[in-house]
Amino acid sequence: MEEKEILYANVIGEGKPFVILHGFLGMGDNWKTLGTQFSEAGFQVHLVDQRNHGRSFHDATFNYEVLVSDLKRYCEEYQLEDIVLLGHSMGGKTAMLFASEYPELVSNLIVADISPRFYPIHHDVILEGLNSLDFDKIKSRGQADKMLSQYITHLGVRQFLLKNLYWVEKGRLDLRLNLQALIENIGEVGEALPIHAKFDKDTLFLRGDKSEYIGEQDQAIISRHFPEAKIITISNSGHWLHAENPEDFYQSVIDFVSF
Repeated sequence: MEEKEILYANVIGEGKPFVILHGFLGMGDNWKTLGTQFSEAGFQVHLVDQRNHGRSFHDATFNYEVLVSDLKRYCEEYQLEDIVLLGHSMGGKTAMLFASEYPELVSNLIVADISPRFYPIHHDVILEGLNSLDFDKIKSRGQADKMLSQYITHLGVRQFLLKNLYWVEKGRLDLRLNLQALIENIGEVGEALPIHAKFDKDTLFLRGDKSEYIGEQDQAIISRHFPEAKIITISNSGHWLHAENPEDFYQSVIDFVSF
């Protein structure tokens, strides 16, 4: 029988397991500062890289079903149960589906700036920009940034994306992302939670006040899938609410998991 690969994660601290899932084109390291804070509050924090991201394995198959299977295998490997599960954006969709399929493993669910509904494709320009990076010619992060700026004007978004750059060997840059698989499966990222998926335990949805990912119209679908959910708005923040207002984000999460 083929041995399945285990997701890469950076584990910080000791205590009740607290698993964090990054968003599309991100990695666990994006959460290192907040993860360290959560560990100092008494949690063992697992900053997981989902497949085709960060240091985790690459695979041509990419959808929420396999992302959930990967996480289940990870929990089995490290004997994690009664976990706090936090997911942002794509990671939030993975977390929602995981909690609905394995409610016995999850004590608290936290979803950052994503709703259970369907979202149309909107990362295509970003993927086009990343795909334009020719590492036979690009020899520095500065050159990569200059190339990306032709597609993405927002400096913060480019800096986020360029965290995926690494030195394969001296003088040779590349992306940690499995870009081809992500391009081919981009339609999967916006998929809605299955209609019958439900999680009856304590759930917190956090939304950025400047983000359009969770609107008033999303409250009904959230309540349908997550009857115990509450929604909190984080001020002065958009879709990357945990990076834009980490203080309020941290406090909202700690208040939720500590009551």
